[in-house]
Amino acid sequence: MAKKYGKNEEKLNYYAAIRELRQKGPERVYLLWGPEDYLREQYLRELKKISLPEGEDSFSYHRMDGPELDIDRLRLAADALPFMTERSFIELRDVDVNKIKDSEALEKLLKDVPDYCVIAFILGPNYEPDGRLKSVKALRQHSKELKFTNQSQGQLTDWLVRRFAAAGKSIELDAAQRLIFISGELMSGLIPEIEKVAAYAKGERVTIGDVEAVANHVPEAVIFDMTEYIAQKKYNSALSVLAELLSDKNNEPIAMLAMLGMQMRRLYAARLALDQGLGTKYLTDECAIKSDYVAKKLLGAAKGFTLEQLIRAVELCAETDYKMKSSSQDERELLKEAVLRIAAGESDGED
Repeated sequence: MAKKYGKNEEKLNYYAAIRELRQKGPERVYLLWGPEDYLREQYLRELKKISLPEGEDSFSYHRMDGPELDIDRLRLAADALPFMTERSFIELRDVDVNKIKDSEALEKLLKDVPDYCVIAFILGPNYEPDGRLKSVKALRQHSKELKFTNQSQGQLTDWLVRRFAAAGKSIELDAAQRLIFISGELMSGLIPEIEKVAAYAKGERVTIGDVEAVANHVPEAVIFDMTEYIAQKKYNSALSVLAELLSDKNNEPIAMLAMLGMQMRRLYAARLALDQGLGTKYLTDECAIKSDYVAKKLLGAAKGFTLEQLIRAVELCAETDYKMKSSSQDERELLKEAVLRIAAGESDGED
């Protein structure tokens, strides 16, 4: 059901997981977590629907919110027989599984969950279980664990097409790819952007122009655009993007620098791919990039840099990171200096 993607990530095949649930029925214990909270909630809804076909009631449905887990309360709920339904369902929200003190009591409970009971641990999108801990090991050993990861470019594109169709619109392929690129790969973040773009588009077919006009740009996409401007020697445009980033107080310079450093490392890999005659597959594998669209954009931007310039750009990002963390210098000024020095590696030119 899960498969390797890129170097390390296990990607969940959501539709296969749903098929398995419908064919085999629910397990006794679930651990549901991961960044793709939209799919997590969709899966949870299907799990509850199958477990409680008559709907939720105070006898068969129990909800407990974290962060602390009351094991005695959980045990009482698990042992309570369902009334007028086949199963009972216990929903545990945002329990800090990394801080469960009595791991032995937890493991004992998980071993003895009755066949008629379904327990679901639902963790927030930014939470990750620490697999070194006894409590997490016990939970993983006795549960069906599903990590809801970002979906592939193809799956996201198909989903976008269906969402726009439901809004009475069709969308061009390049517009769909651009929307995913600039607004991020999480479905929960894309849903409001789809609604905005669909409402804005005048014609039946959504274009790149419609997407660019109203869709939100995540910082990673903005930094990508900035490095593309540098590669194209459009320095005024690059500095305008940088000024916009720095004017937003929500954008922490250290976080922006980390994104810039990652981008320069990706461009370095893309430059190597170009010099060695390698294609997008090398880049997607080497940098764990999920989208051929992004890989092709990286290869295009890398043509505007020499290998030596990109090596120096990566070094500058590392040096700037050290200065930010070890000196009292203004972090925004340090970030600006790093970008200017990366741009100075190019031949002279203006927009």
